[in-house]
Amino acid sequence: MRNIILIPVILLSFVACKDKPKPVVQAETPLIQDSMFKLITIDTIKEKVMEDELQLSGQIVFDENKVVKVFPNVSGVIVSMPVSIGDKVYKGQLLATLRSADIAGSYSDLKSSDADIAITERQLKNTQQLYEKGIASEKDLTEAKNNYAKALAVKEKIINLLSINGGGNTKAGGTFDIKSPIDGYIVEKKSNPGNFIRSDMADNLFTISNLQNVWVYANVYESDISRVKEGYRADVRVIAYPDKVFSTTVDKVSEVLDPNNKIQKIRLKLANPNMLLKPEMFSTISVFNSTGRKALAIKSSAIIFDNSKNYILIYRSRNQVEIREISILKKAGDWTYIAEGVSDGEPYISKRGLLIFNSLLQKK
Repeated sequence: MRNIILIPVILLSFVACKDKPKPVVQAETPLIQDSMFKLITIDTIKEKVMEDELQLSGQIVFDENKVVKVFPNVSGVIVSMPVSIGDKVYKGQLLATLRSADIAGSYSDLKSSDADIAITERQLKNTQQLYEKGIASEKDLTEAKNNYAKALAVKEKIINLLSINGGGNTKAGGTFDIKSPIDGYIVEKKSNPGNFIRSDMADNLFTISNLQNVWVYANVYESDISRVKEGYRADVRVIAYPDKVFSTTVDKVSEVLDPNNKIQKIRLKLANPNMLLKPEMFSTISVFNSTGRKALAIKSSAIIFDNSKNYILIYRSRNQVEIREISILKKAGDWTYIAEGVSDGEPYISKRGLLIFNSLLQKK
């Protein structure tokens, strides 16, 4: 009879030994050594308003409100172009030099106007003297004054034309300097030395942006339109910096859909002081909005997935750590909302817990 009783006890003990992980590990000596304790982060489980997260794809573009497109003022051949795409330029810096027949013609007309002014001025003085001696009529004097005034008007017209076409950027030899109107970066360059350009061309030569701020355009499918509104919090990530998050808000939501693919465009603004973000970069965007419901929340980095189950490490002390299985309600960004398995106010290891988890399993 004694043997019959002992057999189930032995079997139960054997089964208990196979269950992993055990809920609580406690030791007289510290389970978490000083070197490991410096690496982990301990947080407290707390109630938090649940957020809805919408994942979108998008693209970085330059801020169109802080972009200047440089067009040619005159027709001519590009002689030199000492800048390239990506170069930083300053206001007044030379971008290109043109040799222009229009400018050369204007300076030629300016010289002719100077000669006409000298002639009409001399004729006016002579007529004035003759009029005073009674030799010339008042009509002759009036005509001489009008001729002189016309010569001055022609010169003024040519000077204004040169001023409109660049002013101090033009030279008597017929060259014209195109200079940067702002500080910024060359983000587009559409011509090269030797090309002939026209002043009435529809395309610009350069596009300059300061890139201190950039825009992000994201695509929202029709089924998700109700989940995005202006002012919603958003996180932007790019492939170039996978561990970096750029936080912002939804700046603008388009009121029309693209007729071809039925998507709605939204725009986000991002400060770019270190020039990390480049136009044309691919990006992923997480848009968050509050659901109004509350739930216990932990940092997503605290979750340990093992044998198809989710665990967190409840921290009691450096001698006592509990491995707790949890049931996840939903994840949104850096936060995970818990359906069951935890209580409000419990301390837990939120960062680098996997190191402790593996160490505890080895000790069992």
